[in-house]
Amino acid sequence: MKATSFLVLSLFAAIFWLSNCQQQSSEKPATVESSLSNEAQVKRGEYLLSFAGCDDCHTPKLKDHGFDMSRRMSGHPADEPFTADGKKELITKEHVAVFSPGVTAAAGLWGVTYAANLTPDDTGIGNWTEAQFIKALREGKSKGLDGTRPILPPMPWKVVSKMSDEDLKAVFAFLKTLTPIKNVVPNPKPL
Repeated sequence: MKATSFLVLSLFAAIFWLSNCQQQSSEKPATVESSLSNEAQVKRGEYLLSFAGCDDCHTPKLKDHGFDMSRRMSGHPADEPFTADGKKELITKEHVAVFSPGVTAAAGLWGVTYAANLTPDDTGIGNWTEAQFIKALREGKSKGLDGTRPILPPMPWKVVSKMSDEDLKAVFAFLKTLTPIKNVVPNPKPL
């Protein structure tokens, strides 16, 4: 439990640090040549996704807490219950959130949220356009559509929104190469 708490605290510290670094910089993010080949774009997207730690929340874990790469980026497993039951009293100023054992769901003052399925299955981003993906991460809109709910914590979309269009396109291109995994992630719930 202490190791998980340390991991979560470290993750929040890194997000806070990255957010402050982005706000203090007056320069535009570095861009990658948009003339990258599709293969180079996919490789760059894989690099960015790995560097950003997206697997930490969006990839289910094995019993030894390693990533289950056979379910890479499939989000919170639909068959893994995680509710607000008994968690409200755990959330204090010292403990901002309580995470599921696999760190694919979180309960906080915002409610209970579940990491999205980002595989190219229809239950994930299979029907999304590149423009929807960019809008989702730029504006924090669920499914990249106007009139939808906001993307909720702990997803650091405000930090991700600082990425260049070329980088977001590369991440999307990589995600589209993953094995489609049918996994209907639960909707957020109030606390």
